[in-house]
Amino acid sequence: MQFRAVTLLLAAAVAVPALAGLGACAPIKTYSGFQAIETNPQDVKVGEDTKSTVRGKLGSPSVASTFDPNVWFYMNQVKSRVAFRKPQVVQRNVTAISFNKDSELVESVNHYTLKDGKVIAFNRRETPTRGRELTILEQLLGTVGRGGMLPQEDEGVPGTRPGDRR
Repeated sequence: MQFRAVTLLLAAAVAVPALAGLGACAPIKTYSGFQAIETNPQDVKVGEDTKSTVRGKLGSPSVASTFDPNVWFYMNQVKSRVAFRKPQVVQRNVTAISFNKDSELVESVNHYTLKDGKVIAFNRRETPTRGRELTILEQLLGTVGRGGMLPQEDEGVPGTRPGDRR
């Protein structure tokens, strides 16, 4: 009987820290972007709503199209991070609402998710420039003969350039 109580106590002593450790590794979710409070972007009616009613229902868009101001985007995403690992995007929603240029009525409402996205190869190399980089020795010796180290009397006078000896 006493052995069983000790075993039960020992099992509880091991289980409680293990469960606490698992709770510490629970993912932390962060929400960013447009958050629908009263109305979802999916509730916008094609042919019925206008720019003003959409702005009244959803608020200002996350972004308007660069090339066509009659296309509004409402975007949000959810990232999940476990402990020290890099955050990963778990959910992304983009709603594109396009308006008629003349009547300002909604022409179309398109919904895009993370599955609709495409991976783009990103090149992290620098853009090549003309010329070449100077070595430390060339930088140090490159200023020899281009002027003195001592201040000249006309420095600080308006209209003069450094090293200009007229």
